[in-house]
Amino acid sequence: MIQTDPVMARKARWASLVGTSLESYDFYIYAYFAAFFVGPLFFDPLGGFGGTLAAFLSIALAFIIRPVGAILFGHIGDRIGRRKTLIATVTLMGVATGLIGVLPTYDQAGWFGAAILVVLRLLQGISMGGEWGGAILVATEHESGAKRAFAAAMPQLGSPIGSILSATAFIWLTLALTNDEIVEWAWRLPFLSAIPLLLVSLYLRLAITETPVFEDVVKRERRPRVPFFTLLKEQPMAIFIAVAVALLGIGSYSLMNTYTINYGVVQLGFQYYELLIATTIGGLLQLITIPLFGAWAVRIGSASVVAWGALGTLLVAFPIYYFLQFANFGVLVAMMLIGGTLPTMSWAALGGVYSDLFDERYRYSALGFSYSIAAVVSGFVPAVTLTIGQATGNVWWHPAIVLAGLSLITLLATLQAGRMARSNQEPAYARTGN
Repeated sequence: MIQTDPVMARKARWASLVGTSLESYDFYIYAYFAAFFVGPLFFDPLGGFGGTLAAFLSIALAFIIRPVGAILFGHIGDRIGRRKTLIATVTLMGVATGLIGVLPTYDQAGWFGAAILVVLRLLQGISMGGEWGGAILVATEHESGAKRAFAAAMPQLGSPIGSILSATAFIWLTLALTNDEIVEWAWRLPFLSAIPLLLVSLYLRLAITETPVFEDVVKRERRPRVPFFTLLKEQPMAIFIAVAVALLGIGSYSLMNTYTINYGVVQLGFQYYELLIATTIGGLLQLITIPLFGAWAVRIGSASVVAWGALGTLLVAFPIYYFLQFANFGVLVAMMLIGGTLPTMSWAALGGVYSDLFDERYRYSALGFSYSIAAVVSGFVPAVTLTIGQATGNVWWHPAIVLAGLSLITLLATLQAGRMARSNQEPAYARTGN
């Protein structure tokens, strides 16, 4: 039986949480930035619509490259270890984000700044490809079997924390400075702040040990020579199911935090800071709901929690965007909370579903690759929704179709994932200490 240390398990949860918070902060900083500033600063010759589309596609670019990072870091994580791999991924993300803060704009260096921006977005995407799966594994593989569903939910807190920090940064910018000051120099500050946050994350990750599950795989000489190929051979259908399970949890963030912000300002007439405040309130609520949903997953199973979240989101998708057409600020906050809380159920329990689906011999590769493929699809959500809106004259229901479609796919896939997980043989765990 694999022995776990409760003290190290708590440290591992914190290390995973802080690391995913940094990664999410870095990624969301760019998402907020892309909604209004990437186009004018780096793609100005493309015009208003072209610049916005290019900005949204630059978001998608980092998602497209994520499978490469998942395969690369998944191989390292399954062969060398979870801990060392996570140190590498968070370092890559922090450095790339900091460098965005010193890029020259189009007015300063023509297309050179845009080209380097694309390279740094690729590096961010590669980092993200290896981060999420490793964070889930460090949290769950240090934990006992009974509490793994809750441990799997803790790294998911990194997304709302990152969203809150990044939104707060831009709220401060928009309220304290003029738009000209932001465009001229202040947009750089949130990106540069990634460097001190990186140092904190590295400190925590250096303090944890390798997971007992991986050490047991090494001890029994069960490491596959090429983990990714073994995954494709032994569990190809599980990959397909896992991708579909993740679509709502990831795609709803892209829809709410990028597209809806732009849509709310340009089409619905809200102020930019009002949308940021609404999403920040939603993120604060997630700090409570994600642990609660994680605890619920311990009781009823991770797949059941994801399924209920997908069903609820499917039912409210059209009402949310209908009422936004007539909303004041209070209604806006209410709609954003409803539209954020229900997908959060699917997000909070996602790591638990993934951990139950895949064998520990190639689990890092499996989690990273499946999640990154879902992220690739989700990365196109803002651009696809923008295109649908353009084609339909921005009719009120065009974002709702996207949200409902993501919900239905996740619901059906999760029902199948639950059946597959129940058929898998679970590893045995025993706790030591108090």
